[in-house]
Amino acid sequence: MPLILIVLLLALAVGLLSGGSLRSWERMRLHWWGLAPVGVALQAIPIPASWDERQTIGWVTLVASYVVLLAFVAVNRRIPGAALMAAGLLLNLAVVAPNQGMPVSASAVEVAAGSGSVRLPQDSAKHHVATEDDVLRFLGDVIPIPPPFRIVLSIGDVLLYAGIAWFVVIVTRGRFRENRRPPARWVRLYRGKHAPLAYRLPGRSRSPTAADPAEGGTSGTGS
Repeated sequence: MPLILIVLLLALAVGLLSGGSLRSWERMRLHWWGLAPVGVALQAIPIPASWDERQTIGWVTLVASYVVLLAFVAVNRRIPGAALMAAGLLLNLAVVAPNQGMPVSASAVEVAAGSGSVRLPQDSAKHHVATEDDVLRFLGDVIPIPPPFRIVLSIGDVLLYAGIAWFVVIVTRGRFRENRRPPARWVRLYRGKHAPLAYRLPGRSRSPTAADPAEGGTSGTGS
């Protein structure tokens, strides 16, 4: 079972055992939610080893996934655990971008393997065995998770999983604030009349007056 699924199930169990309810999720609104599955798919999509430019394609795909996921977290920055998720994604991006992939510690792989075996990622399009040429190697996959998982994580992965777990626990317990939609002023050309008054551009922020028939007001003279 993938580690992320285990994290989700454990976090949900903690939330329920601490007095939470699945009904609390009905109040959680995620904006631009489609970015999340796109980002995950970019990381999971296999890059055939037969492609001549597999290293470049894999690297670009991995970087793009982190950018997409960061955009999702930024839009939903008010949700519980968003800061941890953003920190984890940024740390992973910081090591992947300059090294054209995620460097993996060979010694960490040996520890994670235990008495079994784990194939080193020499031919992976998104990962490679860490070398002296890699920068920020301590941010790469250096944290071994022994059997039965037999995987190696990065510091960024740990923070990301912690943020996801915190999000699930807090939402299940119903202890969260409204995840308000980002203000329309992010796109400065927007001048919609239905935007909240504080979000309108200068020149469109005046309130309806009693003397303005166009705004539905009436004169004070009455008939």
